[in-house]
Amino acid sequence: MVERESQDDLNAILKAASDPTRRKILTMLAQHGPLRVTDIARQFDMSLNSVSKHIKVLETAELVQRRTEWREHLIEVRMAPLSAIDTWFAELRSIWALRLDALEAALEDPDDD
Repeated sequence: MVERESQDDLNAILKAASDPTRRKILTMLAQHGPLRVTDIARQFDMSLNSVSKHIKVLETAELVQRRTEWREHLIEVRMAPLSAIDTWFAELRSIWALRLDALEAALEDPDDD
């Protein structure tokens, strides 16, 4: 079972990734590598401040990290926290596999009415 701290991390990750704008930001960063905040903001029909707020949510969930080079703020994706989602899905898959195995056994048992 997932520990409490891991559950909190998973909750933060899922909450951060629940917004389509934040998912698009993550996808952009995964595809293109680190980008300046202004370059990210150009891809959206919203203010720089609004995009910065989305980035802050992603930073809080540790899905991205900010690196400052001179006066530029570069944002890069962090893939490691996504392992919490993989772990959760693996648990779900194992639960369903057990249920399906039990169902298959019940359907194959000719003595069971």
